[in-house]
Amino acid sequence: MRSAIAPRLIALFVASFGLLPIANWIADGERIIWYETALTEWIWGAVIVFGCGLVLAIVSRNVPFLWRDALFVGLRSGFREFPVLFAAFLALVSFVLYGVIAHYVFNARPLLIDELAQLLQARIYAGGVLARPVDAHPEFFSMLHMVDTHGSVYSQFPPGGPAMLALGELIGAPWLVGPMSGAVSVFAFTLLLRRTQVSPGVIAGAAVLFAFAPFVAFMSGSHMNHVTTLMWLIIAMTALAYVVSSPFRRPGAALVSGLAFGMAAAIRPVDAFAFALPAGGWYLVRALRDRTRWVDVVAAGIGVMIPMLVVMWVNVRTTGAPLLFGYEVLWGKGHDLGFHTPPWGDSHTPSRGVELINLYLLRLQHYMFETPVPSLVPAILALALTRKLDAFDRYLMCSAGLLLGLYFAYWHDGFYLGPRFVFPLTAILALWTARLPFLIRERFGEGLLYRSAVFSMLIAVGMATVFALPTRAQQYSAGLLPLRWDADSAAAAAGVRDAVVLVRESWGSQLVARMWSLGLGRPRSELLYRKVDTCRLDEAITALEGSNIRGAASMAVLRPLLRDSARVVPTMLSSDRSERVLPGSTYSPRCAQRIREDSAGFTLLAPLLLARGGENTYARDLHERDTLLLKRYPNRPVYLLKPRSSQAGAAPEFVPLSRDSLLSAWSR
Repeated sequence: MRSAIAPRLIALFVASFGLLPIANWIADGERIIWYETALTEWIWGAVIVFGCGLVLAIVSRNVPFLWRDALFVGLRSGFREFPVLFAAFLALVSFVLYGVIAHYVFNARPLLIDELAQLLQARIYAGGVLARPVDAHPEFFSMLHMVDTHGSVYSQFPPGGPAMLALGELIGAPWLVGPMSGAVSVFAFTLLLRRTQVSPGVIAGAAVLFAFAPFVAFMSGSHMNHVTTLMWLIIAMTALAYVVSSPFRRPGAALVSGLAFGMAAAIRPVDAFAFALPAGGWYLVRALRDRTRWVDVVAAGIGVMIPMLVVMWVNVRTTGAPLLFGYEVLWGKGHDLGFHTPPWGDSHTPSRGVELINLYLLRLQHYMFETPVPSLVPAILALALTRKLDAFDRYLMCSAGLLLGLYFAYWHDGFYLGPRFVFPLTAILALWTARLPFLIRERFGEGLLYRSAVFSMLIAVGMATVFALPTRAQQYSAGLLPLRWDADSAAAAAGVRDAVVLVRESWGSQLVARMWSLGLGRPRSELLYRKVDTCRLDEAITALEGSNIRGAASMAVLRPLLRDSARVVPTMLSSDRSERVLPGSTYSPRCAQRIREDSAGFTLLAPLLLARGGENTYARDLHERDTLLLKRYPNRPVYLLKPRSSQAGAAPEFVPLSRDSLLSAWSR
């Protein structure tokens, strides 16, 4: 790893998987249909950026105003003299930026089912318990990523992520956890760079690039647990750097590094493992060379174990086993790493893993910096120009490779605000991007090539700021409208208080929730929903609900419906295209009514489970089964919540219902 071969091989790998459509060349693979459009944009973007950079470099020879060496020297000396102040100021500016994004782009709300489930779990933690009891009729309140078996309701996610959100929940502002964690990451990353890098210019440039990278900024404005995970990873690496760069043993710093790695593992175990395993190996190698360093190994191990013991205790109290997480309870072994049949979708194979890694790196080209030139090109060039990797570079490369290897073996395509599974790579990419101009100067001098590189990078950043970022912010702020709707304000304005609010979801969503309540579990419900005609499935579920058949016995009753699975197709009758229809089948009047209801518009229950105001009970509308709720709340007014129209994004409205009319209609 000390020769130039290693960084060049890494550059070749990143260039191959980050610039070529490898997935399109795999037989029966997932085709990246947007690649040709992206390639055209990259080519023209490169022509504009590098062309303008070259012109400015030439002109700057005769126009001193364009190139001020004193300015760069002043910035570097300023950072050298006040590094902590620089880090604190950059973190403060980042916090303000991330907070603005959280509030104005994401409406300070969770917009992905993962965020919703973790925020719901955070509220459970903030209430002083690990789980809440399952409702007598869970089909009215169930949610995709919430475990509701064996009498308890809790999130499928490891407890660390919801615990971080619970800190914000306690002060009534969980939406600030992401911005605060992002700002701490910026501060810690700057200190990490100061400990591991020599050049003040590289340190300042990498810190600024990381802080203001669009992928980092938008993710830090969300409720996603990738942000808190990266914060703990950077804290861990900063403490690790302090230990390994010191000529003396540093048990205190080692304890902090272990504790931070453990905290990251309590949130996202895979990400933490990718960075903790090489760190642990580094600790061991140093201890074998110098026996006084064993105290660092022990301290780091104790640090890791503290959060892990808490996680195992939580698991025992919820899932029943210390190493059993909620997602395995909910989805089974198919949810884990490995090449097998996942809970939904096609089997995960090595070729599928290659496709996903290719897809993640291609997406990073867009989402990392949003520049007209592929975002990873500067890092690729910097790696190619590097003569050798120092010790901490080798650690980062090992961790990055291990992270990609682990997600190569994971079946799910993690995409939200960018390729979120590789979010920990953002700090590494920012560092290598910042190194490029300094490597060019070191190799080729301060001539035309160096100036062209600097001007080109500045032009790319400027174009991203002026053109790409406003478009991306508008795209994010205009999407997922049902999840942004303020139910509490709308209920107060409509005078809806202490009411039973029946939420009109799609017919398919209703069926899935009803299957969960039959004890079929998530994987089997997913299989039946995607492979059986929706009307036939509805009729079979209704028959089972009238019996005492549950669990595996209910699957035995429903399994014969899978005989026609090869013939069912996505429906064209409903606006919910996830529903299925068997060609040539005839729909009953009941099924035809469900289709008409879908066409009139539907909304989502999950975000309403977080509503606080009005003492209202939001429950999934299940038609005649709603009588179970009306009997439970005999004196409450009843409303139906549905969109005002079938137009996409139409705001929901509260429609008052008559109990007598409902009971009369359902009794027919």
